[in-house]
Amino acid sequence: MNPSMAEIGERAELVVMREAPMGVFLDAGPHLGDVLLPNSDVPKGTLLGGKVDVFLYRDSEDRPIATTRMPKVMPGEFGYLEAVQSTDVGVFLDWGLPKELLLPFREQKEPCEVGRSYVVHVYVDEVTERIVASRRLSRFFSKEEPPYIEGEAVELLLYGKSDLGYKAIINNEMSGVIYHDSVFRRLHAGEKTDGYVLKVRDDGKIDLSLYPPKQYLVEELEEKLLRELEARGGFWHISDKSPAEEIYKAVGVSKKAFKRATGALYKQRKIVIGPDGISLAPR
Repeated sequence: MNPSMAEIGERAELVVMREAPMGVFLDAGPHLGDVLLPNSDVPKGTLLGGKVDVFLYRDSEDRPIATTRMPKVMPGEFGYLEAVQSTDVGVFLDWGLPKELLLPFREQKEPCEVGRSYVVHVYVDEVTERIVASRRLSRFFSKEEPPYIEGEAVELLLYGKSDLGYKAIINNEMSGVIYHDSVFRRLHAGEKTDGYVLKVRDDGKIDLSLYPPKQYLVEELEEKLLRELEARGGFWHISDKSPAEEIYKAVGVSKKAFKRATGALYKQRKIVIGPDGISLAPR
């Protein structure tokens, strides 16, 4: 990044301008000026005129400062951070830097407790240029038309529950729902997981799933079941009569997907389905 464009809350490769007892000063351009990189962060072999890749933020006295460490959550992103200190202005979160991240009272949906972790959005306040966090997540979701197609693989960050199911942030930009009746394991806020877009509704709401598209389930799940049967000597004590939770724990898919795959293998005469499990068909 050109130092004239260096801003608080961003990474930048800056030139070392001068040395000082407390560290080295980097050229961050006319807006921020020379910014201190403390001794504890100065890489070995750093020379005057050399460049250092840093993250820019403000210290406890509100001065611009640089660090070679990177925060757990960058400004503009959502993340799951632990509250480590409560003060009269809000709670501070551990985000991996010496100066903890403020979650102001006005940005809390309800009081936050020290020792608990919360899904937050990290951003740079336009007025103060301070980096802060917010739990008022919906303000930061994209208002654009969803760009996803049905069956598309996406990254999910779970952030809450509703009467319909689990709410998840999609690719760090939009919100969707995983319905209760399609979940076969315990989920929790802050969990990151792969997911899939089931449907983009006319009103822009997005239905999600933890499971791959049907084509994958029919083709690759069949192969997975056959490999597992061979590894187990030809018999597996699991069947379509097993509880959904047991099937998910053993195979990682829904009971419906399991029944579809075993049914296809049975029709191909590759397995035998018995009351106590499935087995490889005699050759």
